[in-house]
Amino acid sequence: MASKGGHFTGTRWSLVLAAADGQNNTRSRRALDELVKGYWPPLYSYIRHHGHSQADAEDLTQEFLARLLEKKDLASVDPAKGKFRSFLLASLKHFLANEWDRQRAKKRGGGRHLLSIDTRDAEDRYRAEPVDNVTPELLFTRHWALTLLDKVLSRLRQEYKARSKEPLFDGLKKALTAELDAPSYAQLAAQLKMDPDTVKVAAHRLRQRYRAVLCDEISQTVADRDSLEEEIRDLFNCL
Repeated sequence: MASKGGHFTGTRWSLVLAAADGQNNTRSRRALDELVKGYWPPLYSYIRHHGHSQADAEDLTQEFLARLLEKKDLASVDPAKGKFRSFLLASLKHFLANEWDRQRAKKRGGGRHLLSIDTRDAEDRYRAEPVDNVTPELLFTRHWALTLLDKVLSRLRQEYKARSKEPLFDGLKKALTAELDAPSYAQLAAQLKMDPDTVKVAAHRLRQRYRAVLCDEISQTVADRDSLEEEIRDLFNCL
């Protein structure tokens, strides 16, 4: 990512623009599927929090995402207006406020291409939320954040796996995510038969790479560097 005062990377909104590009259906579908991975869980949680059953929430989420593509709503998105997350939530509210055909939703796609979603994961995460006065909007943001962080960690794991360093990543990840059973650098060094100073350097590099990957993921759905920093603040505030 660009440093302070530097240029924002050219990857911003790349996924959204590719998903909106009707000229290449395969490319558009891949981009949309990639967006779905990040936004299916928060959309589902928002709908569930509005009182819909698990099955109806799944159908409504599928229906909402399918209509986005069919009506080419993504093509009308203006990157200059800020965050894709905000556009998506506003569109979902509009979708739920309007009359929708329950029978059509129950057909689970109505002959459409079903998007790749993990209902169990989304439902488990929804049920894990504490019973409090959390608003649907905060729940949407929180689940967006958790899904995004999962995606970042998955990318990092693949990078370390490609370099045959997956055990090092697994050890350092616990410290990175502040897990209670995270080993000390000395303990991890002993487990991996590495020098403790080398482990410290590896941890520092992982933290740097973690932020870089996080910024890269967020930058694809925001308009500028200021929006990027705002998204990062929102991410950690909601957690």
